[in-house]
Amino acid sequence: MPRAKVLLFARLSQLAGVRETEVEVGEGLTAGDVYRALAERFPAIAGLQGSLLYAVNAEYVAPEAPVRPGDEIALIPPVSGGARAV
Repeated sequence: MPRAKVLLFARLSQLAGVRETEVEVGEGLTAGDVYRALAERFPAIAGLQGSLLYAVNAEYVAPEAPVRPGDEIALIPPVSGGARAV
């Protein structure tokens, strides 16, 4: 079955224990579906979909954006800045 590469950033990669993985791509798959499939595979990332940014092939997209074989999907959680040095 055709596949797409998924990149996990920041807290998502820490919780999942991987920075990169692949998903099978079927008809009608969306960026949000990719997250849901990974949340089943890596339960520690479940429940974070409301705060994620999605990108397909380096362009920000809505969760409803289609995913095709060979695409690169990035799942990006909110990232806060570090503490200011005193």
